[in-house]
Amino acid sequence: MRVVLSTYGSRGSVEPIAALAARLRELGAEARVCAPPDPEFAERLAELAVPMVPTGRPVRPLVTTVRPGSAAGLAERAAELMGAQFDTVAAAAEGCDVLVATGPLPVVTGARSVAEKLGIRYVHAGHQPVSLPSPHRRPPGRRGRPLSEDENDNEALWAEDARIADAMFGDMLASRRAAFGLPPVENVRDYAFTDHPWLATDPVLSPWQPTGLGVVQTGAWHVTDERPLPADLVDFLDAGPRPLYVGFGSMPGGAVADVARLAVEAVRGKGHRVVVSRGWADLAPAGGGDCLVVGEVNQQALFRRCAAVVHHGSAATTTTAAQAGVPQLIVPRGADQPYWAGRVTDLGVGTSCADPAPTVESLAAALRRALDPALRTRAAAVAGTLRTDGTTVAAGLLLDGAG
Repeated sequence: MRVVLSTYGSRGSVEPIAALAARLRELGAEARVCAPPDPEFAERLAELAVPMVPTGRPVRPLVTTVRPGSAAGLAERAAELMGAQFDTVAAAAEGCDVLVATGPLPVVTGARSVAEKLGIRYVHAGHQPVSLPSPHRRPPGRRGRPLSEDENDNEALWAEDARIADAMFGDMLASRRAAFGLPPVENVRDYAFTDHPWLATDPVLSPWQPTGLGVVQTGAWHVTDERPLPADLVDFLDAGPRPLYVGFGSMPGGAVADVARLAVEAVRGKGHRVVVSRGWADLAPAGGGDCLVVGEVNQQALFRRCAAVVHHGSAATTTTAAQAGVPQLIVPRGADQPYWAGRVTDLGVGTSCADPAPTVESLAAALRRALDPALRTRAAAVAGTLRTDGTTVAAGLLLDGAG
């Protein structure tokens, strides 16, 4: 069986797809990943012995230079993303049996069109539920196209979201499909998602409430990280009490750097040691014996040695911290992050600081809640209930479908 997997986004988008591809190869299938050509993604796929097809432009320069919330240049970037599917991914998918795609709407609409043209199976996969239409929550909104402020009915808002998606991407998709000899589609969002999208999240950490959409929840996709921690980090961990971790992943600088600085100040102010992840914001707080700044490391191993994890609330970091059984403090900045902040709070494995302009005082108060011994006990208990077979389930569904 031959599988091509297409994704475009930050590390949180690439890592799960890489994990599934690695599992498919372990089970004897041929699998390759179409992903942005950022060096860190190429290195990670090489570590997992997964062939990579560089697709589109590098993500990191784009993320770190676009003004948060700005729609400037959005149409041009969307056209580039979609074009890469019709060009690079189409060539990579020749001779394959199935195409699995995740990422922004221009990516997945293009990917399904490629699968349609080639006559192969297509699977849409998501790593968070917020973007999937559901009467239980509002749509997240699209950059530069706000939803009606006076509408409170979720189903009406999702219908509006579909119309907005058509207005933003319908013409460019129709043009690309026409060049492929394909007719236009009426609803680009639902076309991309299909009637049975896959949701690669843990059913305990992120339960899907049934809707008319036939969602297939596989469990989160991850691979056990065997990489040793750097020697200087091990020395720091061994030199004193468990530190707190502070990191904001692939989020750009600016406001995030300010929030991280305040979080580190709050941690130190309570007498705790801290490990700071540099991330895409290039965080570099003032050093000292109680603070160590690290780059790319094995988070699975690091989190197990921390007293708590302070982060932005991405799906990947939230899941990794939950699997490690360590309390979390989420400081959400947007996208699906408020959803994950709500989930860890509801589960009793963490808390959040929803203050739109956090202060040392508000972060210190949230830290007190996160460090409650009862929270650590609960986090450890919940960790034992989380699934670890997400990639095996997903790979099995692909292989069974081929059979």
